[in-house]
Amino acid sequence: MRLRVLGTAAGGGVPQWNCACEGCGSARRSRGLPRRHASIAVETAPGAWFLVNAAPDVTEQIEAFPELRPGPGARRTPVAGVVLTDAELDHTLGLFRLREAARLRVLAPPAVLAAVTEGLSADAVLGPYAGITWDALPAGETVRLGDIEVAALPVSDKRPRYAAGLAHPGPWSTALEITDVRSGRRAVYSPCVADWSDPLQAALDRADVVFLDGTFWDDDEPRRAGFTTKTATEMGHLPITRTSARLARLTAPVRLYTHLNNTNPLVDPAAPQHRVLADLGLAVAAEGDVIEP
Repeated sequence: MRLRVLGTAAGGGVPQWNCACEGCGSARRSRGLPRRHASIAVETAPGAWFLVNAAPDVTEQIEAFPELRPGPGARRTPVAGVVLTDAELDHTLGLFRLREAARLRVLAPPAVLAAVTEGLSADAVLGPYAGITWDALPAGETVRLGDIEVAALPVSDKRPRYAAGLAHPGPWSTALEITDVRSGRRAVYSPCVADWSDPLQAALDRADVVFLDGTFWDDDEPRRAGFTTKTATEMGHLPITRTSARLARLTAPVRLYTHLNNTNPLVDPAAPQHRVLADLGLAVAAEGDVIEP
């Protein structure tokens, strides 16, 4: 199994276009700090990759990794499909930028699939432009993709605002368990965690690589930043100060935070919070890294 870190930022990226907070200001002043939207790519067979979520900057993510670029044929691409963990805009809008795909498979939990096809009308909009198949990935079931198996684990029933009127039960947000059927190695990708559920804990206990929700450093961060009256937990994200001890107790050799909001001090590589994580054996995922558990 090979995993490529395509991006590590929450919605809006870093810097965010309409924000002048310290994190965004620092990113504008330094070329080393900007972050693309959180996503990874998984090699499912030699020369074939699935993206986990389709970020708004998906084409830039593809161009930044030579193994995802097209060739040798003029329209031959190694990107075989996308697996969605939720229906949030920062994880789905990239589908529209993949509209020239001759063949693309999209898998998602049923509620997420309904949101994308009914709420965003992605199937109707993309149908005339792309050969996309839309497949359900029910929670608890496993789907084989080449040499990889994927399973969705429920972590939240928080639905996107645009999907408020859709009559579909959750889960609306899931973690993805990725298993190499040859080696038995496992990875868990969970960029949004509102509930540390028993299925999530079981998957984390058997994982070799963990990507966990690092949206906010502490619970009061969103209110302190002034853009909402809600805490991190009320926004559907367990803060790092509440998850770091549990993450540190896992036996996975690689334990990384991702999906950093622009207000999170960790967006600055020099922030002292990185030392706090390092002392626990944890770190922030580095964009561009290829991980081979």
